[in-house]
Amino acid sequence: MIAIKTQTKVIENCPLGQIPEEIFAANEPVILKGIVNNWKLVELGLQSTQSTIDYLKQHYNGKPSFGYFGDASLKGHFFYDEQVTRLNYENKQTRIDEFLDLILATLNDSLPPSLYIASNLIDSHFPELRAENDIHIPRPHSDIPVEAVRAGIWIGNRTTACCHYDVSDNLACCVVGKRRFTLFPPDQIANLYPGPLDITPGGQALSMVDFANPDLNTYPNFPEALASGQIAELEAGDALYLPSMWWHQVEGLNPFNILINYWWSEAPLYSGASMNVLYHAMLSLREKPAHEKQAWKHIFDYYIFGDGGQAAHHLPEHAQGFLGELDHQKARALRAMLLNKLNR
Repeated sequence: MIAIKTQTKVIENCPLGQIPEEIFAANEPVILKGIVNNWKLVELGLQSTQSTIDYLKQHYNGKPSFGYFGDASLKGHFFYDEQVTRLNYENKQTRIDEFLDLILATLNDSLPPSLYIASNLIDSHFPELRAENDIHIPRPHSDIPVEAVRAGIWIGNRTTACCHYDVSDNLACCVVGKRRFTLFPPDQIANLYPGPLDITPGGQALSMVDFANPDLNTYPNFPEALASGQIAELEAGDALYLPSMWWHQVEGLNPFNILINYWWSEAPLYSGASMNVLYHAMLSLREKPAHEKQAWKHIFDYYIFGDGGQAAHHLPEHAQGFLGELDHQKARALRAMLLNKLNR
């Protein structure tokens, strides 16, 4: 792969467990070096895999989870199959303690099976784990309900989560092992060649480019993405702040790796899923004549992407309707109107 020269910004000497609030305003990735060094899992991970697994088992409540199970030939590269008709692994129900035993049993194999538990909510399966392994996410005060912080745990052997984006802000804490994030800003979407929208691990498309061996005949603009990319190397105890919508590929570099991450959004809860807008636009706008689509760009700039208040400021407040500031009640009415129109 053509080397990415830019390294993600690093903040050294972070006070343990204290996230600088100003990093969120920059909307740029940043590594917080050693900020979770005081976590019990970090301490145990530096001692032994066995002690780490024993600790996780002590906190596990026995509820089944879902794990990615792939052949050894995948070498942890979770992706599409050769026909791009399905994913190249099985996502099936498992007990986490049995999954950990499988990782431990194959830890020293030269070519182990590909094993990954992705984004398992900690509170649902490890209800006491955060007592010794947690960090506070500083957020601005809001008078309206917003998305709560969700803490997830990622457990696996040497794995690659292929390049994708997430719709929430993310603090990714490397707890056991080492991780490499390959990052791209949102404007590089075309140069990353996203795959199908109807076959995804978590809702967002994967980049079709094999970063280890890119096919530049099929994906000729990938070098442009590389020119805008950056690399974030995380050791145990480090955390990466990753703003929403940034593309990222994540590699677990050790035979056993654990990451704990936090997702959140400051968007109002009533605003709903942005992906629904994309699907609806595919249905309603994509096949329109070119001149109509160009006009709709201006309309969306006016109502959505520009100054949110300009469409209403010249109208009396009682006449603004949905153009005025939304609240929970207006959002429910707008959603009901959309459902009614879609069902006609």
